[in-house]
Amino acid sequence: MAVVKSVDIFSWAKIQALFGVIFGLFYGILFAVLSAVVGPSKVMPGMGPIEAFGVLSIITFPIMFAIMGFICGAIMALLYNIFAKSVGGVKVELV
Repeated sequence: MAVVKSVDIFSWAKIQALFGVIFGLFYGILFAVLSAVVGPSKVMPGMGPIEAFGVLSIITFPIMFAIMGFICGAIMALLYNIFAKSVGGVKVELV
């Protein structure tokens, strides 16, 4: 059994940002499809072209999710390093 005593903050933040890109792309595509389906039938006063925002969400969601994933990943890695000193870290079995 190996014990993970600390995690490199920058490398963990990069991994979290990559997860954010993947989830953001998934949610962006889902939002684009839903806005294309629901947008034309549910026109609300004061709302601009909802379909354009839906297509734009395929680009903006991955960027927003990546930025938030990076920030949250860095905070989680920092907190893990602080807590692992007092608790002892996570035990991992390596094959």
